[in-house]
Amino acid sequence: MTARYINPYTDFGFKKLFGEEGSKNLLIDFLNSVLPEASRIQSLTFKNLEGLPDSENERRAVFDIACRSESGEEFIVEMQKAKQHYFKDRSLFYSTFPIRGQAQKGDWDWQLKKVYFVGILDFEYDEQEEKRKFLREVSLKDQDGDNFSDKLNFIFLQMPLFNQTEAELVTHKDKWFYFLKHLEDFDQLPAILRDEVFEQASALAEYHNLSRNDQALYERDLRNYRDNYAIMQTAKNDSYAEGKAEGKAEGQSDAIILVLQARFQTVPAAAREQLSAITAPEKLAPLTSLAATCATLDEFIAALQ
Repeated sequence: MTARYINPYTDFGFKKLFGEEGSKNLLIDFLNSVLPEASRIQSLTFKNLEGLPDSENERRAVFDIACRSESGEEFIVEMQKAKQHYFKDRSLFYSTFPIRGQAQKGDWDWQLKKVYFVGILDFEYDEQEEKRKFLREVSLKDQDGDNFSDKLNFIFLQMPLFNQTEAELVTHKDKWFYFLKHLEDFDQLPAILRDEVFEQASALAEYHNLSRNDQALYERDLRNYRDNYAIMQTAKNDSYAEGKAEGKAEGQSDAIILVLQARFQTVPAAAREQLSAITAPEKLAPLTSLAATCATLDEFIAALQ
């Protein structure tokens, strides 16, 4: 039986809620709930989702949502569905594109507008128990913890760590987190979320309000999301952790290929051969994560080089 509301962790669901002109006010409302008061947004303009490198030999970036406020501040909003060993590094890399994009030809005094990277994570990247934080706000500080610059900022939401109940929701921000985490499980919108913003969001997210074409696109995305999750769990539990039999690496390579096939349909023979030649668990582990999170097949193949 199809759930009443779509899963916001799918590519389709996330962009339906936040990535369309008609729902831009929802993105503004969500961002304003997590941004500091001084950076509140009145209006946004969507940007090209592809961050282009300075030369053809450099890697590009493909964002989930990229936008700019009326004051010139830049925002990258990412829904990250699977754990990635170097997710923090990837976030830093992505944030360089809106920084470099502010460069001006001719005379320029180097003044930059603020850049925000907002990551909504369907996994936990903090390994140590004492470091597990649902909301992590990161900026540039010196050795004494004083602000060095407010031009580069990161906001990470580790959604599995959000555990407030409906009765514990206090702020508008709490309500957004609860809405995103539990949307697919709602039979109807809870009374505490019955305001203009969440009623609009829930109407957009209602499966039967989608066109037949959009329903088909969503079903495909949902299958990919579930397949990727199942394959990642299988790979995670597969028996080639350190100290296991050396031959188990073949099973890991096969699992990675299955993930890539589920996402991109075909995997070139040359890439299969390169992948099969890798046997070290410490090299296969990040490739497993990358297979589920890379924006394009070319991005994965480049990592094999």
